[in-house]
Amino acid sequence: MRAATAGPPRPKLMYLVTEDWFFASHFLGFARAAVAAGFEPVVATRVRDHRAAIEATGARVVPVDVERRSVGLVAVAATLARYRAVIAAERPRIVHCIALKPVLLGGLVARILRVPGLLLAPTGLGYLWVAAGPAAATVRTATRWFVADVLAGSRTRFLFENRDDAVALGQDPVDERRVTVVMGAGVAPEAFPASPDPGGAPIRVAVVARMLRMKGIADAVAAVRLARGAGYDVVLDLWGAPDPGNPDAISPAELRAWSQEPGIVWHGRTDDPAAVWQRSHIALLLSHGGEGLPRALVEAAASGRPIITTDVPGCRDTVEDGQSGLRVRPHDAAAASQAIARLAADPDMRRRMGREARARFERAMTDVAVNTRVVDRYLEMLAGDSRP
Repeated sequence: MRAATAGPPRPKLMYLVTEDWFFASHFLGFARAAVAAGFEPVVATRVRDHRAAIEATGARVVPVDVERRSVGLVAVAATLARYRAVIAAERPRIVHCIALKPVLLGGLVARILRVPGLLLAPTGLGYLWVAAGPAAATVRTATRWFVADVLAGSRTRFLFENRDDAVALGQDPVDERRVTVVMGAGVAPEAFPASPDPGGAPIRVAVVARMLRMKGIADAVAAVRLARGAGYDVVLDLWGAPDPGNPDAISPAELRAWSQEPGIVWHGRTDDPAAVWQRSHIALLLSHGGEGLPRALVEAAASGRPIITTDVPGCRDTVEDGQSGLRVRPHDAAAASQAIARLAADPDMRRRMGREARARFERAMTDVAVNTRVVDRYLEMLAGDSRP
């Protein structure tokens, strides 16, 4: 990683992200690397419980109360006004917008205010890209046009977690002058050390995710029911909380009802995913789509666990089918059940795939690999900014 020239004042880099928990769970490494490279990071976000974790990186937190779920004209106008106020007050050299809503609204404000450098990072395209019907298709078309024709100026760069998302938003994933594709937000290898397959029975199949329908949680429950019905001694461990700000959230009542069934356990949110993977045999995520690159699958790969996931953007990028795990069609509980049965019955296959998952992680998904490419992009943007 190249070092920026030290000396006051440090170039200011602003992260626009809706929720502090999202930045704290995925992007602290970006802030640390930016500090090490000589930037002054500012995280503009709705502050709940994670200010201290963000500030421990050396970044400064600026509260911006933006509601993810509100999409009406009044809410959009309020969000634009808040983004305008914080960007105008801070005058950053670079604005890094994280997730689709900050990309669209924060990106627009940054363009209007002529911020020298704009980095748009959708992370994942979310529910909008898996929703069916003409209304959703119209919104997707409008979003693609807005990003490609309104936000994509000469000083705009893009950061994607998979190539499919770049294409979906009208960008060329091989255009390295404008587009950077990284394998997620990066995970520290030492935080998720590879550990041997736990062995024994039952075979524990873990899902670590927000409890959303688009994450395929109901498909995971159905798949394990089928596997158990076929005589396989498997247990599904669901780790994650419902997301009350998301219209796709599964209710706690439904999760508790599933947890009453034999072989299905909803544990709620975990603060120690590394421990989850150490005691699990198989990682599972049957997402319907809209992912960037699921962090839970990167952490599972780092831990040396074979992965069963769907053949959708983001998820498929984490797995070489038949090598580090198995891919199945989305919405296909029967296929997922068969994949679970294969791995449950073959510990040698689990161990072989787990070793390959760790090797694949070490090649491209570590925090150093990702942070180096992101900070190099910051420095390239800074070099093109003539403002003192």
